[in-house]
Amino acid sequence: MRAKTLSAILLTIIVASCSLPDNSDKQIFRYNESAGITSLDPAFAKDQTLTWACNQLYNGLVRLGQDLQPQPCIASRWSVSPDGLTYTFTLRPDVFFHKSPLFGTPDSTRAVVAADFLYSFRRILDPDVASPGRWVFSQVQDLSAPNDSTFIVRLSQPFSPFLSLLGMAYCSVVPREVVQHYGPDFRQHPCGTGPFFMQLWKENVKLVLRRNPLYFERDDQGRPLPYLDAVAVTFIVDKQTSFLEFVKGNLDFMNSLDAAYKDEILTRTGQLKAKYADRIDMVSTPFLNTEYLGFRMESPASPLGDKRIRQAINYGFDREKMMKYLRNGIGAPGTGGFVPCGLPGFDTVPDYGYRYDPQRALALLAEAGYPHGQGLPTITLSTTSNYLDLCKYIQQQLGLLGIQVKVDVNAPAALREQIAQGKSGWFRGSWIADYPDAENYLSLFYSPNRTPAGSNYTRFKSPAYDRLYERARQATDEAERISLYRQMDKMIMQEAPVVVLYYDQVLHFTHKNVHGLRSNAMNALDLRYVTIDR
Repeated sequence: MRAKTLSAILLTIIVASCSLPDNSDKQIFRYNESAGITSLDPAFAKDQTLTWACNQLYNGLVRLGQDLQPQPCIASRWSVSPDGLTYTFTLRPDVFFHKSPLFGTPDSTRAVVAADFLYSFRRILDPDVASPGRWVFSQVQDLSAPNDSTFIVRLSQPFSPFLSLLGMAYCSVVPREVVQHYGPDFRQHPCGTGPFFMQLWKENVKLVLRRNPLYFERDDQGRPLPYLDAVAVTFIVDKQTSFLEFVKGNLDFMNSLDAAYKDEILTRTGQLKAKYADRIDMVSTPFLNTEYLGFRMESPASPLGDKRIRQAINYGFDREKMMKYLRNGIGAPGTGGFVPCGLPGFDTVPDYGYRYDPQRALALLAEAGYPHGQGLPTITLSTTSNYLDLCKYIQQQLGLLGIQVKVDVNAPAALREQIAQGKSGWFRGSWIADYPDAENYLSLFYSPNRTPAGSNYTRFKSPAYDRLYERARQATDEAERISLYRQMDKMIMQEAPVVVLYYDQVLHFTHKNVHGLRSNAMNALDLRYVTIDR
């Protein structure tokens, strides 16, 4: 559908529907998941879509707050030993699993005890379960539950971000009785402690979650949470169609933007257009996502093996203009390091990074033996269709310097396989934080991660970098750790195994009758405090 046609349809909708038609007296929060949901088992909550659903159904020892700091959840308090190796958690006594006949009677439940966390964590570690979250416990040496209210985790070496890891959906508590009864089918029969329980799930059609009357949390005035009666999730694949459903009021919430409708709803400077401003609220916060282009460093015969060529590419295009015209101002230009905005390791005034400097790029090309790009072979950049506009822009800008780029468009799965197997010399990538610590980003350049299953996709290797990384992982002093992070970030930018494109932003759109939606730089979906005026 062309932009003019889309605008005409939307104008008709706006004129015909000044209010949000809904005759229900129930507070039902409605949103769409175009990617679908494949499992409601937290052991497999490997992406945002699955995490959003699982976080409504389950809880862990801690949760990450709006400031990304660990907050009490099922654990009311905890202590960490002076050596940073032993974490002792004290559990709340008033947390109950969702009702299930597997607890004895059709309408029964039971309290969560420390042994449930022992079971849940060991389940993630079980190779037969094959959870993608097994790495979360790679530093765990021992788990114990000396009594019902005490749970102890001992690490093999200090790891300061460990508490943040425990806020991941993988670390949710599940009941042994229900999991063992259903086996692999637990994915369709979830039972947790979360603010909602599953009422209906028709895959690829609809998911309905109902308010959990046994939920243990209350607000500051002592009122039970959540406020909502239900959550309804649809699975409309076409993002333009789901956008139209949002505009019509059939959905209460929309996450992020798609190229199909970004120019319809936002100005070039990233503001809501006037025709939506009185009907829709937009909240934007930093998103722990760095979008980048990666060079494979194991190709010495390629011109990309020369640091000066990689640096010339970094200097060779205007990120500010790219963000304005291709991203409608959403996100920050990647002129610093690899660590994104929103993390303590992010340097707000770095003395490293790259800005548009075509003269510096030309000087580096000449120094490398390719004046104005003469003699430089065409370089292939592998990407997906979603990022084709950005890559074409970079192709055009670098072409002005004599750097000829061929853009190779791949299916997402095919590109991931190419990158993992080291078959792409220059590729588009992104890194969304698993947990809110700069170590998670800097691990992409740690040489032991240079395996097909590892995260060092560029195959970068530096003994000096590895030493700093290992020191930072074990440092218990935050100031020391941040100093080491910034040294590593600077080293990466100087060696240029990547081209940082931009640091992303979370965009949440709601209608003005929706209140209390909470999020953070991890793009969490916290529905506990949401109310809807109908």
